[in-house]
Amino acid sequence: MQKETLQKEGAAPRKWTCITLLVCFLASAFVFPGCAGSASIASRPGYDRGYSSSKHPTSKKKAPIGTKISGSASYYGKGFDGKKTASGEIFNQNAYTCAHKSLPFGTKLRVTRKSNGKSVVVRVNDRGPYAGKRILDLSTAAGKELGLDKAGHAEVEAEVIE
Repeated sequence: MQKETLQKEGAAPRKWTCITLLVCFLASAFVFPGCAGSASIASRPGYDRGYSSSKHPTSKKKAPIGTKISGSASYYGKGFDGKKTASGEIFNQNAYTCAHKSLPFGTKLRVTRKSNGKSVVVRVNDRGPYAGKRILDLSTAAGKELGLDKAGHAEVEAEVIE
């Protein structure tokens, strides 16, 4: 009788050990995938850069028409073409769009390069630039129109037209 009692008592801890190990394994399966690197994800077409609405508000406010800003502008395109912008639309390097740090999405600007007088009308659909003291990042098409494809960046004046 004592032998049977010992076997029954010894069986319970083994059962709980297996269940505990199973629960730990399943829990780790849900925790560790979040530690994977994001380099491969960021290179996928259509990757969402994860701008939150609190950091980049998409308010219905309009910028006052006639507002002028001056500074350095650059252009971007090839590496971002086909990926989501901060506004949620897919970036097209051949469209006349730009990135600005705070102007509402959809704001139209007339951007004039100071050194040659060339101008282009663009629509704000992204956030940036984040390099130096630049005020605008233009799409490739808009940058070429102003001659930035040769210079890289230049002094511009932008005026809100719509």
